[in-house]
Amino acid sequence: MPQPESENLSVKLFKNHKQALETSGLVPYLPSSLGQLEQSGRTWYRELRRPQWIWQGVDAIELESILARIANSQKHRSRDEWLDTVSGYHSGNWAYEWIHAGMEHQKTASELDGDEAAEAYFKASLYFSVAGYPHIKGDNLAIQSQVLASQAYDMAAKQTSHRVEKILVPYQGRKITCYLHLPNTEKPLPVVIVSGGMDSLQTDMWRLYRDFLAPNNMAMLTLDMPSIGHSSHWPLSEDSSCLHQAVLNYLPNIPWVDRFHAAVMGFRFGGNVALRLSFLEPNRLKACVALGAPVHQILTNSTRLKTMPKMYLDVLASRLAKQVVDINSLTSQMQAWSLKNQGFLSGGRKTSVSVLAIGLKDDPVSPKSDNKLAALFSKYGKGVELNSKTLHSGYEEALKQMIEWIKEEMKQ
Repeated sequence: MPQPESENLSVKLFKNHKQALETSGLVPYLPSSLGQLEQSGRTWYRELRRPQWIWQGVDAIELESILARIANSQKHRSRDEWLDTVSGYHSGNWAYEWIHAGMEHQKTASELDGDEAAEAYFKASLYFSVAGYPHIKGDNLAIQSQVLASQAYDMAAKQTSHRVEKILVPYQGRKITCYLHLPNTEKPLPVVIVSGGMDSLQTDMWRLYRDFLAPNNMAMLTLDMPSIGHSSHWPLSEDSSCLHQAVLNYLPNIPWVDRFHAAVMGFRFGGNVALRLSFLEPNRLKACVALGAPVHQILTNSTRLKTMPKMYLDVLASRLAKQVVDINSLTSQMQAWSLKNQGFLSGGRKTSVSVLAIGLKDDPVSPKSDNKLAALFSKYGKGVELNSKTLHSGYEEALKQMIEWIKEEMKQ
């Protein structure tokens, strides 16, 4: 019996990666920097984002089962102290276990039709995305996982009753790949441009659209951050919002959206980009919302940055296309990404864009002071801190506030 097309693709993509380099060792550090890495007491290289992944659509029981298979593997690990460093593409390896689970959902999808099939494909795409997490440059398994995530997302787009269009925005001789999600096409709709952090893909955002934006008759336009996913051609620079600015300026060319009613929404570093854009393009945006965004404090505190888990430092180095990492130089360089240091959150100039900045209590990346600072420099700004006890429901609570904020501002 012939193999399904998805299984053939999986075999083709991964047949040469039985001995693929393991993710945690891909970013090289200077010998003088290795001793500065804070690694004590950690049992996983990756930051396990259970609440986020479950909220996005990963099955909670399946998640724990996948993590258990990885943790209980007896195969060789490149770092004995980290459970998720099983090397080679086989059972126990992070990418292998997540891709295997994603293939099961893709197989289920192939046996369904319409929205049921679409939801299964969207779920498969999410699992493939987590397989590549944290999407370090040069990670062959992550690159192939992204191929699978995009393919599953495209298959979901064909099945869903919503309209999903792939939009290609010209920029610097290349094309920025975006996904436009539309609940209907009866008239041009208000549009929200959305991006996640530096370690997630735009294909992770389906639930945000389905459960929050679509019911409010708003379109969602997603794009990857510079240096990751479809935007991997462009390294992250101090002009972190360059791709988003190009997309915002391209809106008049998209017939299904109302360019006069546009907002921007960002999670983690995507929030930094969203805030920056609200100062650069105040006449093109109605609202800006940022969740857990690094705005100033963590970016300018080298001592604090050095104590971050190695995964975070690896991601920063990867996005900046560092060949070898000098940790002192890296943490010093991040000061240039502070929106205060860039001059947006200092002086007397305020943006006319309504800004909502939300963070969880005791979040080291997005402290209360950062969110208050972001709100202070908007004529209609608000900084919100959610109690850390609401972590598991934090996404739900935060997003409800974010959507209400955008809805109110879109009426203007």
